[in-house]
Amino acid sequence: MSAASALAEPRAFLDVTASILGRPWRDRCGEAALQASAAHMVQAYGLPDLLARVLAGRGVLPAQAEAYLSPRLRDLLPDPACLLDMEAAADRLARAVHGAETVAVFGDYDVDGAASAALVAGYLRALGVPTRIHIPDRITEGYGPNEAAVRALAGEGASLLVTVDCGTAGHGPLEVAREIGLDVIVLDHHGAQEILPPARAIVNPNRLDDLSGLGHLCAAGVVFLTLVALNRRLRRDGLFGPRSPEPALTDALDLVALATVADVVPLTGLNRAFVAQGLTVMRGRGRRGLAALFDAASLDGPPEAWHLGYLVGPRINAGGRIGDASLGARLLTTDDPAEAARIAAELDRLNRERQAIEAEAVQAAEAEMDRALGLDPDRPVLVAGSADWHPGIVGLIAARLKERFGRPAFAFALRPDGTAVGSGRSILGADLGLAVRAGVEAGLALKGGGHAMAAGATLASGDLARFQAHLAEALGSAVQAARAVEALLLDGTVSAGGATAETVRLIQRAGPFGQGAPEPVFALPRHRIVDAGIVGHGHVRARLRSRDGQAIGAITFRAAHGPLGQAVLNGVGREFHVAGTLSCDRWRGAERAQVRICDLAPSD
Repeated sequence: MSAASALAEPRAFLDVTASILGRPWRDRCGEAALQASAAHMVQAYGLPDLLARVLAGRGVLPAQAEAYLSPRLRDLLPDPACLLDMEAAADRLARAVHGAETVAVFGDYDVDGAASAALVAGYLRALGVPTRIHIPDRITEGYGPNEAAVRALAGEGASLLVTVDCGTAGHGPLEVAREIGLDVIVLDHHGAQEILPPARAIVNPNRLDDLSGLGHLCAAGVVFLTLVALNRRLRRDGLFGPRSPEPALTDALDLVALATVADVVPLTGLNRAFVAQGLTVMRGRGRRGLAALFDAASLDGPPEAWHLGYLVGPRINAGGRIGDASLGARLLTTDDPAEAARIAAELDRLNRERQAIEAEAVQAAEAEMDRALGLDPDRPVLVAGSADWHPGIVGLIAARLKERFGRPAFAFALRPDGTAVGSGRSILGADLGLAVRAGVEAGLALKGGGHAMAAGATLASGDLARFQAHLAEALGSAVQAARAVEALLLDGTVSAGGATAETVRLIQRAGPFGQGAPEPVFALPRHRIVDAGIVGHGHVRARLRSRDGQAIGAITFRAAHGPLGQAVLNGVGREFHVAGTLSCDRWRGAERAQVRICDLAPSD
């Protein structure tokens, strides 16, 4: 390296150039402009230095700090009419309400689909509109509307079909709906092609001709805006009164928050307000199904954003992965405490079963990818497949491969009929959904689509190698660029003594955190691992002690057999720089800060 390039290279945080996971550490606020922004927030607005650094590191300008710390829906909610086809959708839904038509809601089998279906059904049922929810079986029906279900719903008396979190690519089934006289409204957020299926309205901010700028919403966000437009229309029609009270739309924000976090859409702008206010609604435990699921998951305090992604979402998804796909929507719409408890217990059981199936499959997939990367270390995209894998867990396998190897990954379940059903996960900067849609157009996949960070595809089993070659060509340069700058970004340093429950609450003021608003990562310099052991399903729990004698609990999830978990287990008695996020551990009414370890580096 030349002297000039060495000077241009940012200094490593705590001089860590290669951690246990092989990453350099960098200061998220290392740039002079960000440091100046943080200093201005401290001096002009009186914010604590730690909080100011967190805000500046997420691109918040000093003048925006107050609004960012208190995101309010009324300030950020756009006019729903900015979405293409919104007025047509509201008009047709209003006609269904006035005519007490039977409405069929067709949702996806994931959290976003279940929450979106519950939003539509809950609103319409509150107004006395007969509503039927159909969530397809992942194995027998697959993703999106299908002809058999469309005909069955029409045969049950539905005159309007609302598809949520799907439908944008449902050309054949929606053509059948038109032929049999069933009106269709599509409320979706998945990427779209130029030619759209026939429908009364297709409300999707990711339509190529939509200029709303709301492409970051999940389907539940799109549905909520649709209900706002419908509510406005019904209010204008004079529907609401003493005998027909207006539904409280804000009570439904718990579902929008759940879907927004679980679908891993960016927590920026409107989405931040959805999650912040939705969490407030959740803490009131007014939705019986969610309250029962919190209890089943042994949630020991008020729900936070990460609980939705790691505790609640996986349990709802478990029904669609390996059980009854309708369980999630039924849980989110029931008012019966006994039924809520029964469904929550079943989802919790299915989730444990899913974890066991996943662990075995991930171990096999990682071994396969270790061999493949041994032959080709620069392979930009990983594709794995097995006839032994349950189709419901391929997305989880892909996510684990992406986490382990730091590049986009696809996992396929090979089926007896000669097809391969797969799901993929990507890294920032590599648009997987776009690459999959291009593969479909090129005839490499029978069907497929998705978002930048997650996608699905179905192809002939013999085409896996061709599909991988296509993804490598489409994403190779983007993956190379993303991995070239891969580093762990840290927001500052704390010590065991300074990492208190009060510190955690201070940091959480800058939340909610998630995709697009990363949870703050802090370094605990020169802390000794005084004990460590494996707990639960491959987690490693440890205790750290600083040089002044203060101690703090720590945990790293699903890491027992990986390099990070092994480093913790084998590092007892040694001193490390520890990087992690802070959270509150609540035990027997006491709150204590704990570290969720995400990296380590020897302090010497």
